[in-house]
Amino acid sequence: MSTYLQDMLRRRMRALNGTAEAGFTLIELLVVIVILGVLSAIVVFSVRGINDKGQGSACKTDKSTIQTAEEAYFASDNRGVYGSMDDLVTGGFLSSASAWYDVKVNGATYDITPKTALPGGQANPCTA
Repeated sequence: MSTYLQDMLRRRMRALNGTAEAGFTLIELLVVIVILGVLSAIVVFSVRGINDKGQGSACKTDKSTIQTAEEAYFASDNRGVYGSMDDLVTGGFLSSASAWYDVKVNGATYDITPKTALPGGQANPCTA
């Protein structure tokens, strides 16, 4: 009988040793969490810079589109005058009015200026 008890004891010891080595320690898990936190912070800060550059490009593109529409309006059969934002939209030179820019016509010239306030009280990203 002593061999049966010794055999059972050996099996239990092997089982305990096997489960103890199969898991992670608390320190290892904390180190992994800290590393993931640092990596996510790096990603958040780098994505914010990409968004700012994209917004600047969108402002430049919108202004360039308005300038091209003004030149096309001037060159078309409109007696050599520039048009307001409404004239550009109704004439088919723009698909919709710009949410960021206003067009001011001063006789034979025009001026594209950023809007001071957007609907909903938002700041205009093109004013910076």
